[in-house]
Amino acid sequence: MDVIEFIDAARMRHDAHVAPSEVKVEELQSNRHNHELNRSTRFKKRKMDEMARLSNKMIGFGVPGVPVPPMVINRNLPHYIRGPPYFYYENVALTPKGVWSTISRFLYDIEPEFLDSQYFCAAQRKRGYIHNLPTNNRFRLLPIPPTTIQEAFPLSRPWWPAWDTRTKLNCLVTCVGSAPLTERIKIAVEKSAENEEPPSHIKKYVMNLCKKWNLVWVGKNRVAPLDPSEMELIMGFPENHTRGGGIGNTKRYKLLGNSFQVDTVAYHLLVLKNLFLGGINVLSLFTGIGGAEVALHRLGIPLKNVVSVEMSKTCRIVVQSWWEETNQKGKLIHVPDVREVTEHILKKWISEFGGFDIVIGGSPCNNLAGGNRVSRDGLEGQHSSLFYEYYRILQSVRHLMRAS
Repeated sequence: MDVIEFIDAARMRHDAHVAPSEVKVEELQSNRHNHELNRSTRFKKRKMDEMARLSNKMIGFGVPGVPVPPMVINRNLPHYIRGPPYFYYENVALTPKGVWSTISRFLYDIEPEFLDSQYFCAAQRKRGYIHNLPTNNRFRLLPIPPTTIQEAFPLSRPWWPAWDTRTKLNCLVTCVGSAPLTERIKIAVEKSAENEEPPSHIKKYVMNLCKKWNLVWVGKNRVAPLDPSEMELIMGFPENHTRGGGIGNTKRYKLLGNSFQVDTVAYHLLVLKNLFLGGINVLSLFTGIGGAEVALHRLGIPLKNVVSVEMSKTCRIVVQSWWEETNQKGKLIHVPDVREVTEHILKKWISEFGGFDIVIGGSPCNNLAGGNRVSRDGLEGQHSSLFYEYYRILQSVRHLMRAS
């Protein structure tokens, strides 16, 4: 698992920065840095040991109800890394070997915060985050959403067998179980159960499929996949966020499976609320269906100017519809490709808006996710190499804002 590997790599570079391996993006080669950490070796070893323990539990730099040592909460970032501009980068936690170490080296040697969204909703979602946001005084977004399957879907309780002990769904992905699959489960349970529980091998068979496809009980011996509206609930989006406008259910599953979990992101971004009472300027890279924007809105932070960079036309439609339906008063600019975000246009936006307060996004995980058995090529993959565009744009924003 790359989470543990990142900790091991961090232990090996206590005092010296390790230069990143060569990348294909030529513009990045001159931006390599050699930042030396000035904390004592003893303190670093203690902190790395603590990070290894926390990463195993996927509680990041702390979650509500779980105590975390002060050395982790009150991290002391070097002055030149601190915001504004703030930045926030997200991707899947479990990646091919070396990925998170490389991402960390490019993003100023900041330690990733590995966090599972099961602490904020009714589904697991293991993600890594690198950011320069404050980590103290973080609170959950209210109202607190359902955090168990039973709370999220109370109508399933009469049909839920005692031998299905799940309280959390697995990570919601871009596809769901088929109708023939659910029919096979129904037949298997009915044939074996009669008036008693199914035998252990049938229960194991059913449970494996229910966990793999996130199936819930909807009737006697009947299971079904979540519908898109139920996924919206789990992921923290408003009802019907992805519905309508010619978007079918198959597409909705894909959009939601690739999105941020809003309550988790809001937990991180809450610290911005008192810093930007008059509104915030956001450069949103790989926007998707607007998870970060929805989180900021739910936190009550006015969106003054948002530049949304997203290749999918469907995602742009969803974000535009949400923007209009929530009566946003700020300015929303759509850009279809991160490679169109040049230093010239960044300079224009910075001059017009007075700078960006946060650069936020998560580059495609296509070549990182464990489910990809064909092209899991890490950061050199066709899609996931776009991480280097995130870094390029972030570097340009920081440089231009320092110069302005």
